[in-house]
Amino acid sequence: MAETDALRPEQLGTYFVLMEAVSLLQHAVEQQLRAEGGLSYVQFQLLARLADAKGRLTMTELADGVVYSRSGLTHQAALLEKAGLITRGPSPDDHRATLVTITDTGLALVAKVLPGHIQLARRLLFDPLSGQDLHALGDIMTRVRDHMRTQPPRSAAPRKRRTGTQAVRAAEE
Repeated sequence: MAETDALRPEQLGTYFVLMEAVSLLQHAVEQQLRAEGGLSYVQFQLLARLADAKGRLTMTELADGVVYSRSGLTHQAALLEKAGLITRGPSPDDHRATLVTITDTGLALVAKVLPGHIQLARRLLFDPLSGQDLHALGDIMTRVRDHMRTQPPRSAAPRKRRTGTQAVRAAEE
């Protein structure tokens, strides 16, 4: 079958069911996060990743982890920093990198919204699944994600390092 041939009916049906389920879950999560913490889903992802990292992450690590554009991440980080939820500063190891650290206020906000987030995920995603279903879904989605990461979107692709000459040319443009 050529790559441009139509999807088989079961493939198309699976695609639509998956996309609808993801949209329904993401909509419910967005509502819960806004209501309980005044956060967008992306902001929650950033705070949760920082909380989980138990330290600092670079802006690039955050962008790659949440599959978000670097410019969009810069905007979201500025909003989180203005709210006192994160701090940003230069990396002592790499002058090109910006380190992001979650503040105590940010950790408290994650702790505040997390119980509702867990309850929502359990009710919408996990309750209808058996243990065997959960294991199978986890295996399947891990394979799909790993396959997708072999050809990541630009926001998730590792940055290409510029040579000094390339950086000067880019700055002149």
